[in-house]
Amino acid sequence: MPTYEYQCQACSHEFEVFQQMSDAIKRKCPECAKLKLKRLIGSGSGVMFKGSGFYETDYRSESYKKDAKKAKESSKPKKEDKKQGETKKKSKDTSSSSKKS
Repeated sequence: MPTYEYQCQACSHEFEVFQQMSDAIKRKCPECAKLKLKRLIGSGSGVMFKGSGFYETDYRSESYKKDAKKAKESSKPKKEDKKQGETKKKSKDTSSSSKKS
């Protein structure tokens, strides 16, 4: 619920009221009891982040998350590449061991 500022046009009394947006605008001044209240335009309150863990990366869009996942998967070596690397390594080991004998 927002806080609204009011000022009386008759006696210049200023005050704040914590009320729902659906509530009716106040008309009667609590000081002079005249129907001369005017609701002022306030600056409002800013968003306050308290605590740890508020990072811009916490609330990424779904499309960004999907693209990041694809990029991560494409940077990993495939299973076939691993097997080929192992067979090449084994063949080098066997050829070097046969030269020693």
